[in-house]
This record gives sequence, structure tokens and C-alpha cells, in this order.
Amino acid sequence: MKFSVNCLREFVDLPKNPEEIAELLTRAGIETKNIETRGANIDKVIVSQITASSRHPNADRLTVCEVDDGSSTKRQIVCGATNYKVSDKVPLALPGAKLPNGSEIRKSKLRGVESEGMLCSPIELGLGSDASGLLILSPDAEVGAPINDLFPADTILDVEITPNRGDLLSHFGLAREIAALSGKQLKAMPREAKIEIKKSGVTIAAPRECPFFSARKIENVKVRPSPQWLRAKIESVGIRSINNIVDISNFVMLELGQPTHAFDADKLKGNINVRLARDGEKFFALDGKTYSLKSDICVVADQERAIGIGGVMGGEETGVTDLTKNIFLESAYFLPVSVRRTARELNLPTDASYRFERGVDPNMILRASQRATELIRKVAGGTPAKEIMTAGKLPANSADVSLSYEKCDRVVGVSINSKTVDEILTYFGLKKTKSTSKGGTWKIPSYRRDLQRDVDLIEEIVRGYGIDKVSGTDRSRSSSSSAADRSH
Repeated sequence: MKFSVNCLREFVDLPKNPEEIAELLTRAGIETKNIETRGANIDKVIVSQITASSRHPNADRLTVCEVDDGSSTKRQIVCGATNYKVSDKVPLALPGAKLPNGSEIRKSKLRGVESEGMLCSPIELGLGSDASGLLILSPDAEVGAPINDLFPADTILDVEITPNRGDLLSHFGLAREIAALSGKQLKAMPREAKIEIKKSGVTIAAPRECPFFSARKIENVKVRPSPQWLRAKIESVGIRSINNIVDISNFVMLELGQPTHAFDADKLKGNINVRLARDGEKFFALDGKTYSLKSDICVVADQERAIGIGGVMGGEETGVTDLTKNIFLESAYFLPVSVRRTARELNLPTDASYRFERGVDPNMILRASQRATELIRKVAGGTPAKEIMTAGKLPANSADVSLSYEKCDRVVGVSINSKTVDEILTYFGLKKTKSTSKGGTWKIPSYRRDLQRDVDLIEEIVRGYGIDKVSGTDRSRSSSSSAADRSH
């Protein structure tokens, strides 16, 4: 999974050198596969606006654009892309600009027509691999502004997350891990506002597959392209911008690890019921495909039809469009094994299913709903309902786990001071509920469902103490995989 260092810094102080971050994670058994520098760190590339376009007189596949570069005169640019329209804002490389691929932009004639620069695609600016057309900028981008202002330099870490560590599938989650490993303070998230819980409007007929479901209505939103800061944050880690509502849902998932989904509320018929599909029930999904569902698949439904495959994908018929005025924001807990089976049966892996399969933090469900609501108000306007509709119960926390210091030393093969053991487990979010001279009992945080036995705690101690410090000892642990691992 890809992580933005800029986003990680919002939650924890990091070393300036990204290689040090990668080394810290690697020492704790979390492999960093790649480190990539992003951002349009290029001089003489600015925001321009296309004011006119005509066919090239001598080439069928070229157009001649007139662009506003923020000065008093218009520029003429010959362009080969077709994905733009007049009024779009796009990056303009001025004569003298040197692009990341080494090419230098000059005034030139293309098939007999003068071109005073080049309109750029993402790949030409080092902002991704998309070479299919121009990079269409946010409508709020200021004409003439340096492109560097819109895409600040960032470093992207591509980190290998093991199946049992669903808690690391977000910027906040990885920052929390880095804070624990480095002894740094995790920056607190804003406090949740108190909100009324309404036990109506939503029912659950499949409580095993969906133990808990919440929804909040937000009226009078304005669906439009996302502001540049939001686009930059999600696009930096490979998520394509759709519109401000969908982008906020994706941003919150990347930030907190909890998927949410927005329905067009005016397209819903009656109350919402989370149920099992009828055998052979047809579902028209957001990917444009129709799926035939089996009776073991969990769906979110209104009174007439399925509107979402639980934990996997929403439906096309109730999706948010440019005409949407009112939305119905879902945030729920879906059983990992159910989502995993559904995604595989339908051959439909998604960013949401990837997280639900590995288990989301129950305590993040309502927080993510409030975070998304807050951002929607900021970016799309609208009036949220005063209450959140809920049904079901949040899954209970894992049982407390007892640990003996003597067993820890025996398994690790190195004697670790009991105070150090307690400090390491505390850094990882565990809370000691019972203490004796020989060990104690630990409360497991809601986001660490992989910690179920004392050997799981010992593995955390080794990671926090330093795998390199106990090298050569028997850390393989014949039972080293937790129950979460073994279910994959």
C-alpha cells in the first residue's frame, strides 16, 4: 500500500530522510518495497486556462489551443490530447522549462503551426503514470500560479502490509505504528462532536455478516470537482479523483482506514435494510457491470432492490452524480470472512473490500462518519442531519491476554527487563489491567484483533525491542501466525 509522507507527518514527527522511516519499519518486520519522490518540482510550469480550440490545419490528430497564462497576452499551443474542453485549466510548460524526463521545452513549429510551450499530462510532470491525456486541474486553481504550488513535493512509501495487520491500512494507522516504534508522541485527532444516535430508519436482517450499520443524511450538497488540495492528497497514492463527495469518502478511508459510501438519497426507496441477497438477484454495480448474486452475499438494500454489496461496492442506480443534492452516508462494520468470500466469488476486489477483509477498527466507524461529514460541509456545503441512524451492535473488543515475563524470556531467548516489556506493550496501545511480579494481564486495543494469545504479545515485544537485538534466537514460533493470519 502507498503512503504519503506528508500525510503521515500530520500525525507524527518523522525523520527528514524517508530511508530512515523505511529502516525503522523494516527493523520491526514491516517491509518498505519502494520509495518514490512525487510533486511537480519544476520551474516554468504554470496553471493555464484553455480559452479556444480549433483543428490543426495540417494534422487530423492535433488541435491548436489558445490559452490564458495569467499575463496580458494569450499563447498559442499545439496539442495532441483530446480529453479537454474549452475553459479547462491545465498545466502549461513555458519555453525554457525542463521536465522530469529530461526534455527542454522550446518554441517550435508543429506541422507548420507555431507552438509557444506544451500542455502537460501527469506522466510528463512526474505526477503518476497516466499518459492518456492532459492533467485537468481543479477549477479553483489560479491561472498563472506555479504548478509547484498545487502539487507540493512529497515522498511516497510503498509498504507491504501483512494480512493480519489491517490496522496499518491508513495514514493514521501507520503513523501510530511509527510513533510506537520510535517512542514519538502520536498527534491527537480532533475530538468527536457529540451527536444524537437514532435507532430507526435502518434495520439489519443479516447481523452475522453486518453486526453494525450507521447512516447520516446530508442535504443540499453541491457536487463538483474537488479542490486541488483534496485531489493532490488522494492522487498522490494512486486514487483517481471523481468528484468532491466520492473523493472525501476515499480520503477518509486513506486517512482513518474506515471505508464509507455515499448514496444519492433521492434515489432511495423507503428505509434501508442490510440483508442477504436473494439467490440469483441482479445487481448493477458502480463499475458498470451487472452481477448475479448468491444467497450468502450481504447487500445493503432499500425497499425495492439492493443498492450496495456490503463492504465491496455501491450500486450505479443510487450513485452520486453531478445532479445529486442530498446524500445518505454509510459507515458500517462488515464481517471480514463474508467480505472476503464475496469479493472472491464475484472477482470484485476493491479498496473497501481490501480493508474490510482484514478487519476495520470498530471504534473508528462513527469517527469516520463524522470526519467525512465535516469535510463534506467544508468542501460541498450542505446541512447534516442532527442524528446518525444506527442499527446493530459494535463488535466486542478482544479478550484480555495474560503474559508471563518468564515465558517471554524463554521464547525470545534473551532476558528483557520487565519494565521494558511493559513500556513496549504500552507504546503499542495495550493497557495493563492486572499486574504481578511475574507478569500481568493486558487489554487489547480495538484495532489489534490479531493479538489473541501471549505469543502474539511476545512478537510485539520483539518488534519493539528490536529484531536485530535477538537475532539467532528462536523467534520463528511454530504458532507465530495469529488466528487472523490462519484465516487467509
